[in-house]
Amino acid sequence: MLHQGRYLTFRVDTIERTDGSRSTREIAGHPGAVAILAVDDDDNVLFVRQFRLAAGQVLLEIPAGTLDTADDGSVEDPDVAAPRELEEETGLRAGSWRLLGRFYTAPGFTEELMSLYLATDLRPAHGDRLGPDGDERLLALRIPWREAIAMADRGEIQDAKSLVGLLWL
Repeated sequence: MLHQGRYLTFRVDTIERTDGSRSTREIAGHPGAVAILAVDDDDNVLFVRQFRLAAGQVLLEIPAGTLDTADDGSVEDPDVAAPRELEEETGLRAGSWRLLGRFYTAPGFTEELMSLYLATDLRPAHGDRLGPDGDERLLALRIPWREAIAMADRGEIQDAKSLVGLLWL
């Protein structure tokens, strides 16, 4: 273990090949995440625009978030995390949820497994609405799904989870 952060760990694993030789692999440990393909009654897809430091730019993304990890090391159920993330990032709740699938975001160096959900029957969260995390600066947008597909085709959407969601759509 090289480093253990708030939700990422970095380690070097030693592997043994079938011929008996050994090598190392650098791995970024991650508890997993959820992404939400939220589609409203007018066939708009919800996106959030936010600055991503690692990318060095503002990206357009479907709502998403990392699974919470408890002090005992247990990881949040994605079925619980998805509604929380949708509400935090968009101020909306969904009346209908469907797990579309799971995929590894970058299996060459991280174990992050992302669960992709379809959320429909969207309604504003009132009263006890959950807001974004303190360090998040998000702008929620609704984009007609055909325009979102065209934006992806033009390279205007570069976020992998969003492209996977649009591919499903």
